[in-house]
Amino acid sequence: MNIDCVAVFVEATRTGSLAAAARELGVVPMAASRRLAALEAELGVRLVHRTTRALALTVEGEAFLPYAEAMVEDAASARAALRPSASGIAGLLRLTASEPFGRKVIGAMMPAFLIANPDLRVDLLLTDDLVDIVAAGMDVAIRIAPLRDSSLIARRLADSPRRLYASPGYLASAGTPRRLADLEGHQCLVLSGATHWAFAVGDKMRRLRVSGRYSSNSIEALHEACLRGVGVTLLAEWNAASDVAAGRLVPLPLDDGEPEGLGIWAVYPTARLVPPKARLFVEALKSHLEQETETATLVDER
Repeated sequence: MNIDCVAVFVEATRTGSLAAAARELGVVPMAASRRLAALEAELGVRLVHRTTRALALTVEGEAFLPYAEAMVEDAASARAALRPSASGIAGLLRLTASEPFGRKVIGAMMPAFLIANPDLRVDLLLTDDLVDIVAAGMDVAIRIAPLRDSSLIARRLADSPRRLYASPGYLASAGTPRRLADLEGHQCLVLSGATHWAFAVGDKMRRLRVSGRYSSNSIEALHEACLRGVGVTLLAEWNAASDVAAGRLVPLPLDDGEPEGLGIWAVYPTARLVPPKARLFVEALKSHLEQETETATLVDER
């Protein structure tokens, strides 16, 4: 399969027209049209519906797009390995992460990462939904969880301790929980469908049933409600750190249990080798997380 023909299809899908794809690839529009036609002829299907003003994917085109993008990116990685740029890494890096982690952690490290790698482009998808990274053509996903999906290749980057938090105003009116049993008398802000919180009690895990008047599928919505005094919620330390420092939230240690800790994982699709650009980002993120942990430790010791 001619990679130049595949590149026309990918670029036309991204830009919305063959003319724009031709400009991006540095060819004349007629050549781009011929390459797309050759690709469709080789595959035996129509990939796009073309008009004078618009381009739309067919069902077959939508199915082929993730594989086409992977082919183009793999080819770019191969060329970069043979003819490295000044920084050594080039091409498009596709990432996905949750909304809060992407904004607060990846967003904080990304400017320096981009400056250090001027030939690298990054497309960061932030969503609280679980993305099928193979179908979406992602190079790496950052997930915070006790990872159990054995069909994926994952690397643990750091711990992600969690704590219970509430606003000073809520605690003034509702009191401060001291033990697990006390949570039964509080408004617990929980993720939709989550009826229990897990706590480490000694060397065992205990799942405590919790409830409240407000639940959401978004941790950011629960975080905001907690800030506004609606109740108690469970947040990662990295997510609540700035609010604790500013006095907007208060951590709530319990005498008889500690919230189950999670891990920060880099997850790769199994269908492809991990490209150098993905490894570079993961190492940069790991270093950033280690620096943040060291900074937090120094602040705690003062």
